[in-house]
Order: sequence, then C-alpha cells, then structure tokens
Amino acid sequence: MKNIKLLSLTAMLLFSQKGFSQSKSVKMSNTAEHYTFTLSDKVSRQKVTFKNRYGIALSGDLYLPKNAGDQKLSALAISGPFGAVKEQSSGLYANQMAERGFAVIAFDPSYTGESGGEPRNIASSDINTEDFSAAVDFLGLQKNVDRNKIGIIGICGFGGFALNATAVDKRVKAVATTSMYDIPRVASKGYYDKVTLEERTKTLEQMSQQRWKDAESGTTASGPRSNAEKLKGDEPQFIKDYFDYYRTPRGFHERSVNSNGAWAATSGFSLMNMPILTYIKEISPRPILIIAGENAHSRYFSEDIYKMAAEPKELMIIPKAVHVDLYDKVDIIPFDKLESFFSENLK
Repeated sequence: MKNIKLLSLTAMLLFSQKGFSQSKSVKMSNTAEHYTFTLSDKVSRQKVTFKNRYGIALSGDLYLPKNAGDQKLSALAISGPFGAVKEQSSGLYANQMAERGFAVIAFDPSYTGESGGEPRNIASSDINTEDFSAAVDFLGLQKNVDRNKIGIIGICGFGGFALNATAVDKRVKAVATTSMYDIPRVASKGYYDKVTLEERTKTLEQMSQQRWKDAESGTTASGPRSNAEKLKGDEPQFIKDYFDYYRTPRGFHERSVNSNGAWAATSGFSLMNMPILTYIKEISPRPILIIAGENAHSRYFSEDIYKMAAEPKELMIIPKAVHVDLYDKVDIIPFDKLESFFSENLK
C-alpha cells in the first residue's frame, strides 16, 4: 500500500475512493481571466474554440506575433501540465513561442478547464491524445498558418500524450516535451514501476466498485484534492515543489484541477488499462526533442522514452532544474533551443 499512498500524493491523484468535499479555495485572483504570466507586448491573444473527433468542444488561446503581417506562419499546439489549464504553463510557453514568430494555440484538454466534456476532471489515454490532433485540425484551418509546418509541445503528463499523438498523426512535423510524464505508466505501475500486481489489482477493484456507486447516485465521485491546502512538512520534496507552483500565487488558477480541485475517483480506470507510446518509433523520421531537469523526480520518464525512440532524437538535461522549474521559470526553460528546434524542423 505504500506505493499507492505515494501515488495519491502526486498531481495525478486518480485512485483514492475517499469522498472529496472541496473546501474554500485560495482566492488569488478576482477574475476568471487571470493568467499566471504577463502577455508580451509583441504578442496578441484570442480565445478560440474547436471540437475534437469525439465532438467535445475544446477551449484554447491563440497567440500570434503582432509583426507577422500577411506571411504564413509555422504553428505549434501546446498543452499541459497534467491537471493544469491554459492560463498556466502552456500559455506561458505559447506566449514565449509566439514572441519568437510562431502561431501558437494553448488549450485546455477535454473534461478540464474551460473545455467541454462531462463528467468533469476525467483523463483518457485516447481522448487526451486526440485533443492534440484536434488542435492540429484547428491550426491547419487558419489562413495565416502553413499547415505543412505544424509541431507540438507537451508539458509534464501531456508530454506523453504529445508523443503519442505525433506517432499516429503524420501532419505533425516535430515534437518537443518538457518534464515529461507517461501518465498511463505511472497510473498503472507507480513511480519506477514499483507497484505490485496485488496493489494494482486492489486499486482496480476499488475503482470497479466505485463505478456502481457512481451509477447508483447518478454523480461521479471525486478523489482527494490534487494538492493539499496546507503542507504538513514531511512530504517528499517533489510534492512540496508541486505545492509551490499550484497552491501559491506563482501558479494558482481557480480552474486548475491541481490548484483547486480533484480528479474523479475513477479517472485512472482507462489510464491503467490503455498504455501509450507503443508506436513511438513511428515518429521517425520526424524529430523529437526531450527536455528534463537534472534533479527532476520525473527525469527517468524522459530518459526511458529517449532510449525507446528512433532517430532523429535529442535529450536535453537542464542542470540543477527540478520538475516544476520547467513549468514557468523563463530563465531556465530553454526557449532559444525550442525556437531553433522548430525553426529547423518545420520546413
């Protein structure tokens, strides 16, 4: 049970069957239009909506360089981290990359943020992969976008989904990830694959029984908060790092699952049964850039995927950085590298 307890402390709290009663949230903004970063004066931002292949309406922000004129732009679709919203890290990335000349959409995945989908706060190996392809659909229809020059960036858990989407969607010409998580892998096997079959079975038995409870009540029960309102002080360092981003003014957003809510108690049901990245070698000959922090607890995901992927590929380790440093620390995130990577490969 120790491994299950550790999983329940992470940002992807998918398994606990404890009821969730949302207590009064930390009020760090007075408006739903709150962003955790400042929009560049060289960039415009416009709210957009588009549907994925399952008919779910996705909400995004389209970032454009103001000096682009009538030229066709290379474009990027960005999402993540897992449990975050577009007003957090993905929007910050979009702002930076639009400043560098790209048309960029940062979007909320299905069932979260301002995107559609009921019940709320559900994750899916298939649908979250599809969300990236839907963003590519949207970008390819924009008159100022060259649909032959589209790439994607996935942050944290959406790094795994970004790679999965690129493997199947041949319209994507290049892909980059930062602080990557393989969410189905960690949901099913725990950190470093230490969850035993007995523990996995017990978790699935609990979620299976919860489905009857949800069906009987007509509502979807939630698990515990994704990040506690207060730390006890004895948590692992990476949990403290998550708290420092999601639960303080640094990164708090009222619509973020990780800031202000919980995943559905049965959200891990499909994740634990539907692994991704089976076909990662089929990304080749399109290039992959994988970026991870030297001191990130998640670094092994990036290293394992790098070994699995076919050329061309590159693994970039950021000295001294931890997982959440690559969420918002613009002096640490290698935006110049991301710019050169996509400029060279979106041709």
